[in-house]
Amino acid sequence: MATLEMRDAIELLGGKWKLLILQSLSFGTKRFKDLQEALVGISSKVLSKDLQELEQNLLVTRTVNNTKPITVSYSLTEYAYETIPVFEALFDFGAKHRKKMKNK
Repeated sequence: MATLEMRDAIELLGGKWKLLILQSLSFGTKRFKDLQEALVGISSKVLSKDLQELEQNLLVTRTVNNTKPITVSYSLTEYAYETIPVFEALFDFGAKHRKKMKNK
């Protein structure tokens, strides 16, 4: 039986790209274009939507830089650093599973 807390976490971090976005930002602040290049296959529409949702949920900070042309950069909030063990655990599980399936 899924608990409300588990449902909240899945809703917050679920989807194909959100954890990958957070993982990419865990290495430092990135511009939108840099994120899109790092996340091969993500459309600009999906990246924009997921970044907005992560910002609304206090995991990502959006900064408009006073440059010419104006650029926007994204970084993790302090709160978001609590997600790092989640994607590290998923990475470890994925690596074990890949090895298990390869040796099947």
